[in-house]
Amino acid sequence: MSSWFKALLQKPRKGSKLMRQPVNDTSESKQVPSASQADASNSGSARWNKPYDVCICHNEGDLGFVEQLVSYLESQPERFRCFLQPRDALLGGAMVTELCDAVQNSHCWVLLITPNFLKDPWCRYQMHQALTESPMANGRTIPVLKDIDRRDYPRELRCIYYIRVTLWETTFKQIRETVMRCK
Repeated sequence: MSSWFKALLQKPRKGSKLMRQPVNDTSESKQVPSASQADASNSGSARWNKPYDVCICHNEGDLGFVEQLVSYLESQPERFRCFLQPRDALLGGAMVTELCDAVQNSHCWVLLITPNFLKDPWCRYQMHQALTESPMANGRTIPVLKDIDRRDYPRELRCIYYIRVTLWETTFKQIRETVMRCK
C-alpha cells in the first residue's frame, strides 16, 4: 500500500482520544499524552502509531480480573498504554463509536473470553471489530480463555493461538510477552 495512503488511514480523526487519566465522579475527562509518547514517537516502532498499546475487550462481569491485568501491564517497565472501557471511554459517547475507536486506536487486542463474554453481543461485536482491524494495522488479537472449555472457543478465533488462564501471574506474564512481540 502506498505510504501516503497508509498515513492517511492512520491519521487520528478530529477529536480522537489520547491517553486519559481515570475519571473521578466529580472531575472531567482530560486528554493526557503518555509521558514517553513524545520521545518515543520518533523511534519508528509500530507501537507508537497508535494512542494505546492494548485494548482489553471484556464483559463487565469480568472487570475485577481485567483491572488487575491493566494494573500489571501499566506498571511494567514498558509502561504499556491500556484502553479500559470503564475508565477511558468518553462519558455520553455512543457505545458503538467508543468500541470501534478503542479497537482502531490500539496496537493489540486482548479478548478475555469467558462465559460472560460469549453471552454478550457487545463483546462479540468488539471481537469482530478487532479481527477486522488486525490485518490492516499490523496488530495482534490475543484471545485469553478463562473458565471455558476449548469446545466453547469462538469459531472466528479458531485459527488464532490463545492463552489459557492458569495462575493469574503466569497468565499476565504471557500476555505481556505476547504484547512485546507485537512491536
